[in-house]
Amino acid sequence: MAIIARQIMFYLFLLGSLALVSCRANAAFHPVVRRGRGGFGGGPVPGETIFNVLQYGAKPGGKMDSTEAFMQAWVAACHWRGKARLLIPEGDFLIGQVTFQGPCNCPTPIIVEVAGNLKAVTDISEYSSPEWVTFEDINGLIVTGGGTFDGQGDSVWQYNDCGSNSNCQLLPTSIKFNSITNGNLRGIKSVNAKSFHIAINRCDRFRAFGLRITAPEDSPNTDGIHISSSNFVKISKTKISTGDDCISVGQGSTNISINKVTCGPGHGISIGSLGKYQDEKDVVGIIVKNSTLLNTDNGLRIKTWPGSPPSEAKGILFQDIIMKNVKNPIIIDQLYCPSGSACRSQPSKVKISNIHYRNIRGSSYSPLGVNLMCSPEFPCQNVELFDINLQYSGPQKKVSDVSSSCSNAKVGFGGIQIPPPCQ
Repeated sequence: MAIIARQIMFYLFLLGSLALVSCRANAAFHPVVRRGRGGFGGGPVPGETIFNVLQYGAKPGGKMDSTEAFMQAWVAACHWRGKARLLIPEGDFLIGQVTFQGPCNCPTPIIVEVAGNLKAVTDISEYSSPEWVTFEDINGLIVTGGGTFDGQGDSVWQYNDCGSNSNCQLLPTSIKFNSITNGNLRGIKSVNAKSFHIAINRCDRFRAFGLRITAPEDSPNTDGIHISSSNFVKISKTKISTGDDCISVGQGSTNISINKVTCGPGHGISIGSLGKYQDEKDVVGIIVKNSTLLNTDNGLRIKTWPGSPPSEAKGILFQDIIMKNVKNPIIIDQLYCPSGSACRSQPSKVKISNIHYRNIRGSSYSPLGVNLMCSPEFPCQNVELFDINLQYSGPQKKVSDVSSSCSNAKVGFGGIQIPPPCQ
Protein backbone atom coordinates (compact mmCIF):
# COMPACT_ATOMS: atom_id res chain seq x y z
CA MET A 1 0.00 0.00 0.00
CA ALA A 2 2.86 2.36 0.83
CA ILE A 3 4.39 1.74 -2.62
CA ILE A 4 1.05 2.42 -4.36
CA ALA A 5 0.57 5.62 -2.34
CA ARG A 6 4.06 6.83 -3.31
CA GLN A 7 3.32 6.12 -6.99
CA ILE A 8 0.06 8.07 -6.81
CA MET A 9 1.85 11.01 -5.19
CA PHE A 10 4.55 10.88 -7.93
CA TYR A 11 1.98 10.96 -10.74
CA LEU A 12 0.12 13.87 -9.11
CA PHE A 13 3.41 15.76 -8.82
CA LEU A 14 4.24 15.01 -12.47
CA LEU A 15 0.83 16.21 -13.70
CA GLY A 16 1.14 19.42 -11.69
CA SER A 17 4.60 20.09 -13.12
CA LEU A 18 3.38 19.56 -16.69
CA ALA A 19 0.46 21.90 -16.12
CA LEU A 20 2.81 24.59 -14.78
CA VAL A 21 5.12 24.21 -17.79
CA SER A 22 2.11 24.41 -20.12
CA CYS A 23 0.88 27.64 -18.46
CA ARG A 24 4.31 29.22 -18.71
CA ALA A 25 4.63 28.17 -22.36
CA ASN A 26 1.29 29.75 -23.22
CA ALA A 27 1.91 33.00 -21.30
CA ALA A 28 3.29 34.65 -24.43
CA PHE A 29 0.03 34.03 -26.27
CA HIS A 30 -2.61 34.77 -23.60
CA PRO A 31 -3.09 37.80 -21.37
CA VAL A 32 -1.95 37.78 -17.79
CA VAL A 33 -5.29 39.03 -16.56
CA ARG A 34 -6.30 40.77 -13.37
CA ARG A 35 -9.67 41.72 -12.07
CA GLY A 36 -10.36 45.40 -11.68
CA ARG A 37 -12.03 46.93 -8.65
CA GLY A 38 -11.93 50.63 -9.51
CA GLY A 39 -13.94 53.26 -11.35
CA PHE A 40 -15.32 53.16 -14.88
CA GLY A 41 -13.18 54.39 -17.79
CA GLY A 42 -10.33 55.94 -15.81
CA GLY A 43 -9.41 52.76 -13.92
CA PRO A 44 -10.24 49.06 -13.84
CA VAL A 45 -13.92 48.23 -13.51
CA PRO A 46 -15.30 45.29 -11.55
CA GLY A 47 -14.92 42.02 -13.37
CA GLU A 48 -12.96 43.30 -16.38
CA THR A 49 -9.96 41.63 -17.95
CA ILE A 50 -6.83 43.63 -18.78
CA PHE A 51 -5.05 42.96 -22.08
CA ASN A 52 -1.63 44.56 -21.70
CA VAL A 53 0.30 45.02 -24.95
CA LEU A 54 3.53 44.16 -23.13
CA GLN A 55 2.29 40.59 -22.69
CA TYR A 56 1.93 40.33 -26.47
CA GLY A 57 5.49 41.42 -27.19
CA ALA A 58 5.31 45.24 -27.34
CA LYS A 59 8.72 46.77 -26.73
CA PRO A 60 8.92 50.09 -24.86
CA GLY A 61 11.74 52.44 -25.74
CA GLY A 62 10.33 53.73 -29.02
CA LYS A 63 12.92 52.00 -31.23
CA MET A 64 11.43 48.60 -32.10
CA ASP A 65 8.19 48.26 -34.07
CA SER A 66 5.37 47.03 -31.81
CA THR A 67 2.58 47.05 -34.39
CA GLU A 68 2.03 43.28 -34.36
CA ALA A 69 1.88 43.17 -30.57
CA PHE A 70 -0.77 45.92 -30.52
CA MET A 71 -2.83 44.03 -33.10
CA GLN A 72 -2.65 40.74 -31.19
CA ALA A 73 -3.66 42.41 -27.94
CA TRP A 74 -6.61 44.14 -29.63
CA VAL A 75 -7.87 40.95 -31.28
CA ALA A 76 -7.74 39.14 -27.94
CA ALA A 77 -9.58 41.96 -26.14
CA CYS A 78 -12.17 42.43 -28.89
CA HIS A 79 -12.95 38.69 -29.03
CA TRP A 80 -13.15 38.31 -25.25
CA ARG A 81 -16.59 37.34 -23.96
CA GLY A 82 -16.33 39.43 -20.79
CA LYS A 83 -15.53 43.06 -20.00
CA ALA A 84 -12.26 43.99 -21.68
CA ARG A 85 -9.66 46.74 -21.48
CA LEU A 86 -6.72 47.12 -23.87
CA LEU A 87 -3.87 48.63 -21.87
CA ILE A 88 -0.97 50.55 -23.39
CA PRO A 89 1.18 51.28 -20.32
CA GLU A 90 3.61 54.13 -19.76
CA GLY A 91 6.61 54.19 -22.07
CA ASP A 92 7.39 54.99 -25.71
CA PHE A 93 6.05 52.60 -28.34
CA LEU A 94 6.82 52.76 -32.06
CA ILE A 95 3.94 51.50 -34.21
CA GLY A 96 3.04 51.61 -37.89
CA GLN A 97 -0.38 51.65 -39.50
CA VAL A 98 -2.89 49.78 -37.36
CA THR A 99 -6.67 49.25 -37.46
CA PHE A 100 -8.57 48.29 -34.32
CA GLN A 101 -11.40 46.57 -36.13
CA GLY A 102 -14.79 45.61 -34.77
CA PRO A 103 -17.38 44.46 -34.19
CA CYS A 104 -16.33 43.05 -30.83
CA ASN A 105 -17.71 40.16 -28.78
CA CYS A 106 -17.14 41.75 -25.37
CA PRO A 107 -19.87 43.66 -23.54
CA THR A 108 -19.89 47.35 -24.41
CA PRO A 109 -18.00 49.52 -24.04
CA ILE A 110 -14.56 48.15 -24.81
CA ILE A 111 -11.95 50.41 -23.18
CA VAL A 112 -8.62 51.38 -24.70
CA GLU A 113 -6.39 52.92 -22.03
CA VAL A 114 -3.44 54.80 -23.52
CA ALA A 115 -1.03 55.78 -20.76
CA GLY A 116 2.07 55.67 -22.91
CA ASN A 117 3.48 57.67 -25.78
CA LEU A 118 2.76 56.21 -29.24
CA LYS A 119 5.17 57.20 -32.00
CA ALA A 120 4.26 56.81 -35.66
CA VAL A 121 6.56 55.13 -38.13
CA THR A 122 8.00 57.91 -40.32
CA ASP A 123 8.44 55.95 -43.58
CA ILE A 124 5.39 56.96 -45.67
CA SER A 125 5.80 53.92 -47.92
CA GLU A 126 4.63 51.75 -45.01
CA TYR A 127 1.14 53.30 -45.07
CA SER A 128 -1.25 51.72 -47.54
CA SER A 129 -3.88 54.43 -46.92
CA PRO A 130 -3.78 57.89 -45.32
CA GLU A 131 -4.43 56.81 -41.70
CA TRP A 132 -2.14 55.86 -38.85
CA VAL A 133 -4.39 54.54 -36.04
CA THR A 134 -7.98 53.64 -36.98
CA PHE A 135 -10.89 52.50 -34.80
CA GLU A 136 -13.58 51.03 -37.02
CA ASP A 137 -17.03 49.44 -36.82
CA ILE A 138 -17.37 49.38 -33.03
CA ASN A 139 -20.49 49.89 -30.94
CA GLY A 140 -19.37 51.15 -27.52
CA LEU A 141 -15.79 52.46 -27.34
CA ILE A 142 -13.84 54.48 -24.78
CA VAL A 143 -10.33 55.73 -25.57
CA THR A 144 -8.78 57.29 -22.48
CA GLY A 145 -5.68 57.32 -20.31
CA GLY A 146 -3.88 60.65 -20.75
CA GLY A 147 -1.33 59.27 -23.21
CA THR A 148 0.03 60.80 -26.40
CA PHE A 149 -0.25 60.04 -30.11
CA ASP A 150 2.91 61.48 -31.71
CA GLY A 151 2.57 61.51 -35.49
CA GLN A 152 6.20 62.62 -35.94
CA GLY A 153 4.96 64.83 -38.76
CA ASP A 154 8.05 67.04 -38.72
CA SER A 155 9.80 64.22 -40.60
CA VAL A 156 7.44 64.46 -43.62
CA TRP A 157 5.81 67.92 -43.70
CA GLN A 158 8.38 68.99 -46.28
CA TYR A 159 6.79 66.55 -48.75
CA ASN A 160 3.29 68.00 -48.35
CA ASP A 161 2.45 69.95 -51.52
CA CYS A 162 -1.33 70.04 -51.06
CA GLY A 163 -1.22 73.83 -50.87
CA SER A 164 -0.16 74.00 -54.52
CA ASN A 165 -1.23 70.62 -55.91
CA SER A 166 -4.91 69.64 -55.85
CA ASN A 167 -3.93 66.03 -56.70
CA CYS A 168 -1.40 65.71 -53.92
CA GLN A 169 -0.76 62.52 -51.96
CA LEU A 170 -2.56 62.73 -48.63
CA LEU A 171 -0.40 62.09 -45.60
CA PRO A 172 -1.74 59.90 -42.76
CA THR A 173 -4.29 61.21 -40.29
CA SER A 174 -3.11 60.32 -36.77
CA ILE A 175 -6.36 58.95 -35.28
CA LYS A 176 -9.44 58.07 -37.30
CA PHE A 177 -12.79 56.95 -35.91
CA ASN A 178 -14.79 55.28 -38.64
CA SER A 179 -18.33 53.94 -38.13
CA ILE A 180 -18.25 54.19 -34.34
CA THR A 181 -21.50 54.24 -32.35
CA ASN A 182 -21.47 55.42 -28.74
CA GLY A 183 -17.84 56.49 -28.79
CA ASN A 184 -15.92 58.44 -26.19
CA LEU A 185 -12.47 60.03 -26.52
CA ARG A 186 -11.18 61.65 -23.35
CA GLY A 187 -7.97 63.11 -21.96
CA ILE A 188 -5.77 62.18 -24.93
CA LYS A 189 -2.95 64.29 -26.41
CA SER A 190 -2.11 64.43 -30.12
CA VAL A 191 1.09 66.10 -31.29
CA ASN A 192 2.68 66.74 -34.68
CA ALA A 193 0.30 64.80 -36.87
CA LYS A 194 1.51 64.19 -40.40
CA SER A 195 -1.85 65.51 -41.62
CA PHE A 196 -5.14 65.73 -39.66
CA HIS A 197 -4.87 64.92 -35.97
CA ILE A 198 -8.32 63.38 -35.44
CA ALA A 199 -10.99 62.43 -37.99
CA ILE A 200 -14.54 61.46 -36.97
CA ASN A 201 -16.30 59.85 -39.92
CA ARG A 202 -19.69 58.09 -40.12
CA CYS A 203 -20.03 58.11 -36.34
CA ASP A 204 -23.17 58.36 -34.24
CA ARG A 205 -23.28 59.60 -30.63
CA PHE A 206 -19.60 60.38 -30.24
CA ARG A 207 -18.10 62.57 -27.52
CA ALA A 208 -14.58 64.03 -27.28
CA PHE A 209 -13.42 66.10 -24.33
CA GLY A 210 -10.32 67.11 -22.42
CA LEU A 211 -8.08 66.80 -25.48
CA ARG A 212 -4.79 68.61 -26.14
CA ILE A 213 -3.87 68.91 -29.83
CA THR A 214 -0.68 70.67 -30.92
CA ALA A 215 1.44 71.23 -34.02
CA PRO A 216 3.48 74.23 -35.22
CA GLU A 217 1.43 77.01 -36.80
CA ASP A 218 3.31 76.56 -40.09
CA SER A 219 2.69 72.80 -40.28
CA PRO A 220 0.61 72.00 -43.39
CA ASN A 221 -2.92 70.52 -43.26
CA THR A 222 -2.69 69.63 -39.58
CA ASP A 223 -6.39 70.15 -38.81
CA GLY A 224 -7.16 69.43 -35.18
CA ILE A 225 -10.51 67.62 -35.47
CA HIS A 226 -12.38 66.97 -38.71
CA ILE A 227 -15.99 65.74 -38.57
CA SER A 228 -17.84 64.33 -41.57
CA SER A 229 -21.00 62.26 -42.18
CA SER A 230 -21.61 62.02 -38.45
CA ASN A 231 -24.54 62.64 -36.10
CA PHE A 232 -24.67 63.79 -32.47
CA VAL A 233 -21.00 64.61 -31.96
CA LYS A 234 -19.97 66.66 -28.91
CA ILE A 235 -16.55 68.27 -28.48
CA SER A 236 -15.76 70.11 -25.26
CA LYS A 237 -13.03 71.36 -22.92
CA THR A 238 -10.33 70.99 -25.55
CA LYS A 239 -7.26 73.05 -26.50
CA ILE A 240 -6.09 73.05 -30.12
CA SER A 241 -3.02 74.74 -31.63
CA THR A 242 -2.25 73.70 -35.20
CA GLY A 243 -1.30 74.84 -38.69
CA ASP A 244 -4.83 74.52 -40.12
CA ASP A 245 -8.44 74.49 -38.93
CA CYS A 246 -8.77 73.78 -35.22
CA ILE A 247 -12.10 72.10 -35.96
CA SER A 248 -13.66 71.58 -39.37
CA VAL A 249 -17.19 70.28 -39.95
CA GLY A 250 -17.61 68.59 -43.31
CA GLN A 251 -20.49 67.34 -45.43
CA GLY A 252 -23.19 65.14 -43.96
CA SER A 253 -22.65 66.33 -40.38
CA THR A 254 -25.74 66.89 -38.22
CA ASN A 255 -26.34 67.81 -34.59
CA ILE A 256 -22.78 68.80 -33.77
CA SER A 257 -21.93 70.60 -30.50
CA ILE A 258 -18.62 72.40 -29.91
CA ASN A 259 -18.29 73.90 -26.43
CA LYS A 260 -15.45 75.38 -24.36
CA VAL A 261 -12.77 74.99 -27.01
CA THR A 262 -9.63 77.14 -27.07
CA CYS A 263 -8.28 77.50 -30.60
CA GLY A 264 -5.05 79.11 -31.72
CA PRO A 265 -2.86 79.43 -33.53
CA GLY A 266 -4.54 77.90 -36.55
CA HIS A 267 -7.23 78.69 -39.11
CA GLY A 268 -10.15 78.93 -36.70
CA ILE A 269 -13.37 76.91 -36.56
CA SER A 270 -14.81 76.11 -39.98
CA ILE A 271 -17.96 74.73 -41.49
CA GLY A 272 -16.62 73.20 -44.68
CA SER A 273 -15.23 73.29 -47.08
CA LEU A 274 -18.46 72.17 -48.74
CA GLY A 275 -19.40 71.48 -52.33
CA LYS A 276 -16.17 70.09 -53.69
CA TYR A 277 -17.61 66.67 -54.57
CA GLN A 278 -20.80 65.28 -56.09
CA ASP A 279 -23.67 64.09 -53.90
CA GLU A 280 -22.54 65.75 -50.70
CA LYS A 281 -25.03 65.57 -47.84
CA ASP A 282 -26.39 68.61 -46.01
CA VAL A 283 -24.86 70.12 -42.87
CA VAL A 284 -27.58 70.81 -40.29
CA GLY A 285 -27.69 71.76 -36.62
CA ILE A 286 -24.21 72.98 -35.64
CA ILE A 287 -23.64 74.78 -32.32
CA VAL A 288 -20.36 76.49 -31.36
CA LYS A 289 -20.47 78.09 -27.89
CA ASN A 290 -18.30 79.39 -25.03
CA SER A 291 -15.08 79.19 -27.01
CA THR A 292 -11.96 81.33 -27.46
CA LEU A 293 -9.93 82.00 -30.60
CA LEU A 294 -6.38 83.33 -30.23
CA ASN A 295 -4.26 84.73 -33.09
CA THR A 296 -5.99 82.61 -35.72
CA ASP A 297 -6.02 83.26 -39.48
CA ASN A 298 -9.81 82.99 -39.49
CA GLY A 299 -12.42 83.07 -36.80
CA LEU A 300 -15.86 81.58 -37.40
CA ARG A 301 -15.90 80.55 -41.05
CA ILE A 302 -18.32 78.91 -43.48
CA LYS A 303 -16.62 78.01 -46.76
CA THR A 304 -18.01 76.50 -49.97
CA TRP A 305 -16.50 75.87 -53.36
CA PRO A 306 -17.65 77.81 -56.44
CA GLY A 307 -19.46 75.78 -59.07
CA SER A 308 -20.47 73.25 -56.44
CA PRO A 309 -23.29 70.70 -56.76
CA PRO A 310 -26.46 71.52 -54.78
CA SER A 311 -26.51 71.00 -50.99
CA GLU A 312 -27.38 72.98 -47.86
CA ALA A 313 -25.79 74.31 -44.68
CA LYS A 314 -28.42 75.50 -42.23
CA GLY A 315 -29.28 75.86 -38.58
CA ILE A 316 -25.84 77.03 -37.39
CA LEU A 317 -25.27 78.95 -34.14
CA PHE A 318 -22.08 80.70 -33.01
CA GLN A 319 -22.59 82.12 -29.51
CA ASP A 320 -20.50 83.54 -26.65
CA ILE A 321 -17.21 83.57 -28.51
CA ILE A 322 -14.10 85.52 -27.45
CA MET A 323 -11.58 86.55 -30.11
CA LYS A 324 -8.10 87.97 -29.59
CA ASN A 325 -6.15 89.29 -32.59
CA VAL A 326 -8.12 87.17 -35.03
CA LYS A 327 -8.00 87.71 -38.78
CA ASN A 328 -11.36 87.50 -40.58
CA PRO A 329 -13.36 87.03 -37.35
CA ILE A 330 -16.74 86.43 -39.03
CA ILE A 331 -16.62 85.19 -42.60
CA ILE A 332 -18.82 83.35 -45.07
CA ASP A 333 -16.76 82.54 -48.15
CA GLN A 334 -18.67 80.98 -51.04
CA LEU A 335 -15.75 81.64 -53.35
CA TYR A 336 -13.41 79.34 -51.47
CA CYS A 337 -10.67 78.03 -53.76
CA PRO A 338 -7.19 77.49 -52.32
CA SER A 339 -4.17 78.24 -54.46
CA GLY A 340 -3.28 75.38 -56.78
CA SER A 341 -6.87 74.21 -57.11
CA ALA A 342 -8.82 74.11 -60.36
CA CYS A 343 -11.29 76.89 -59.58
CA ARG A 344 -14.67 76.90 -61.29
CA SER A 345 -16.25 80.12 -62.46
CA GLN A 346 -19.89 79.22 -61.71
CA PRO A 347 -21.46 80.32 -58.41
CA SER A 348 -21.68 77.97 -55.48
CA LYS A 349 -24.94 76.04 -55.22
CA VAL A 350 -24.63 75.38 -51.50
CA LYS A 351 -27.64 77.06 -49.90
CA ILE A 352 -26.75 78.75 -46.60
CA SER A 353 -29.57 79.72 -44.23
CA ASN A 354 -30.47 80.30 -40.59
CA ILE A 355 -27.00 81.32 -39.46
CA HIS A 356 -26.75 83.05 -36.08
CA TYR A 357 -23.82 85.00 -34.61
CA ARG A 358 -24.55 86.05 -31.04
CA ASN A 359 -22.33 87.74 -28.46
CA ILE A 360 -19.11 87.67 -30.47
CA ARG A 361 -16.55 89.96 -28.80
CA GLY A 362 -12.86 90.73 -28.71
CA SER A 363 -10.38 92.05 -31.26
CA SER A 364 -9.92 91.79 -35.00
CA TYR A 365 -6.46 91.82 -36.55
CA SER A 366 -8.11 92.55 -39.90
CA PRO A 367 -9.72 95.88 -40.83
CA LEU A 368 -12.67 93.85 -42.15
CA GLY A 369 -14.32 92.23 -39.15
CA VAL A 370 -17.48 90.88 -40.81
CA ASN A 371 -17.28 89.60 -44.38
CA LEU A 372 -20.25 87.77 -45.87
CA MET A 373 -19.51 86.68 -49.45
CA CYS A 374 -22.53 84.61 -50.44
CA SER A 375 -23.52 82.98 -53.71
CA PRO A 376 -25.28 85.22 -56.26
CA GLU A 377 -27.31 82.20 -57.40
CA PHE A 378 -28.37 81.17 -53.88
CA PRO A 379 -28.02 84.18 -51.56
CA CYS A 380 -27.59 83.50 -47.84
CA GLN A 381 -30.94 83.59 -46.03
CA ASN A 382 -31.73 84.65 -42.47
CA VAL A 383 -28.26 85.53 -41.24
CA GLU A 384 -28.42 87.09 -37.76
CA LEU A 385 -25.75 89.30 -36.17
CA PHE A 386 -26.60 90.10 -32.54
CA ASP A 387 -24.27 91.77 -30.02
CA ILE A 388 -21.11 91.88 -32.11
CA ASN A 389 -18.24 93.84 -30.51
CA LEU A 390 -14.91 93.59 -32.34
CA GLN A 391 -12.21 96.21 -31.79
CA TYR A 392 -9.35 96.70 -34.22
CA SER A 393 -5.95 95.37 -33.03
CA GLY A 394 -4.02 95.15 -36.31
CA PRO A 395 -0.84 96.89 -37.47
CA GLN A 396 -2.41 99.56 -39.71
CA LYS A 397 -2.18 102.80 -37.77
CA LYS A 398 -4.64 104.63 -40.03
CA VAL A 399 -7.37 102.13 -39.22
CA SER A 400 -9.25 102.91 -36.01
CA ASP A 401 -12.35 100.76 -36.38
CA VAL A 402 -13.21 97.53 -38.12
CA SER A 403 -15.72 97.49 -40.96
CA SER A 404 -18.18 95.03 -42.42
CA SER A 405 -19.09 93.85 -45.90
CA CYS A 406 -22.08 91.82 -47.10
CA SER A 407 -22.88 90.59 -50.59
CA ASN A 408 -25.82 88.41 -51.65
CA ALA A 409 -26.94 88.01 -48.04
CA LYS A 410 -30.17 88.77 -46.19
CA VAL A 411 -28.95 89.89 -42.77
CA GLY A 412 -30.72 90.95 -39.59
CA PHE A 413 -29.03 92.96 -36.84
CA GLY A 414 -29.63 93.52 -33.14
CA GLY A 415 -27.90 94.71 -29.98
CA ILE A 416 -24.34 96.09 -30.12
CA GLN A 417 -22.95 96.33 -33.65
CA ILE A 418 -19.21 96.94 -33.84
CA PRO A 419 -18.40 97.07 -36.71
CA PRO A 420 -21.48 98.94 -37.96
CA PRO A 421 -23.97 96.84 -39.93
CA CYS A 422 -23.15 96.38 -43.57
CA GLN A 423 -25.53 97.91 -46.05
